[in-house]
Amino acid sequence: MSADLFTSIELSEKTASNRVMVSPMCQYSCEQRDGLATDWHFQHLTSRAVGGAGIVMSEATAVEARGRITPTDLGIWSDEHAEALADITAFVRDQGSLPGIQLAHAGRKASKTRPSDGSEPLQPEDGGWETLSPTGEPWPYEDKPPATSRMDESELVRVRDAFADAARRADQAGFEIAEVHAAHGYLLHQFLSPAVNDRGDEYGGSFENRLRYPLEVIDAVRAVWPDEKPLFVRISATDWLPDRDSWSIEDSIRFADHAAAHGVDLIDVSAGGIHPDQQLPDTGPEYQVPYANQISEESDATIRVGAVGAITTPEQAYALVRNDRADLAILGREHLRDPYFTIHAAQKLDRMDEVELPRQYLRAF
Repeated sequence: MSADLFTSIELSEKTASNRVMVSPMCQYSCEQRDGLATDWHFQHLTSRAVGGAGIVMSEATAVEARGRITPTDLGIWSDEHAEALADITAFVRDQGSLPGIQLAHAGRKASKTRPSDGSEPLQPEDGGWETLSPTGEPWPYEDKPPATSRMDESELVRVRDAFADAARRADQAGFEIAEVHAAHGYLLHQFLSPAVNDRGDEYGGSFENRLRYPLEVIDAVRAVWPDEKPLFVRISATDWLPDRDSWSIEDSIRFADHAAAHGVDLIDVSAGGIHPDQQLPDTGPEYQVPYANQISEESDATIRVGAVGAITTPEQAYALVRNDRADLAILGREHLRDPYFTIHAAQKLDRMDEVELPRQYLRAF
């Protein structure tokens, strides 16, 4: 019998109680600009665990201060950052969910104001900083982009090691899943995409060369991340730039094969974000799910996939797993609207016997 939304899933040596995952969603809530988790992060993540999600993934968590998208991003570049996250992971585990962390570096998309303030380039006089990228070309803002430095060999090593150090701290903080962020136009995606990567060395040009640095980062993380704990990678399946040389779904299928060979357990499949000229498709229900399905079907490797993108109803989430289109239903905005999505899905689909309700809430169901 095929799995469905309420079937447990084994990932490495960890087991998620169901196939619902809370998508990583930036909260831009480190008001002291120090990257330390706050009461807001505790409330945001733990409430989704109480709501029944099998996996609760943190937002993009910067592996160094320069890797933040905004000054208010979450970080894990010191032991103090790990300590600030430990109470969150303990509570999430106590609810029967697996806590995950997305390890991230924004590359040339760093040094911005938060979306509620317009996502504008942050100038040095306002606390902005020089960004890093495989290219020396900044993100194409209309006005005053932050200076961008093409990464040299020393920077490549330093940032790679920062990912590994962050993974080591994440393990110490109690996270059960690590996800390397290689999507949405951030640093590792910038290496993958020929729309940005203009290098002439061994990290640019051919498909294999453009994969080299992301795979080095994955190897560095996998080397320190415990074998029994799963490793995910989030990718953009396509750049949505059909009129130029860019990253495509065919590239993503090939990448999945390489990722599996480097110890990745699951590909978290999103799309876009590499350039403001991207040509969005019809963003109707489940508009990105076909990418996950295609990677799952056409990859030569045995690797699990997670699907994200306008999955909003219990029926959608149930069907995409039941019909083998993806192994995980990853919901973002719907979890903002309904922290208890999984419990409500079980209620609607008459599967309440498949979820473990908090004893404090039993009287409501």
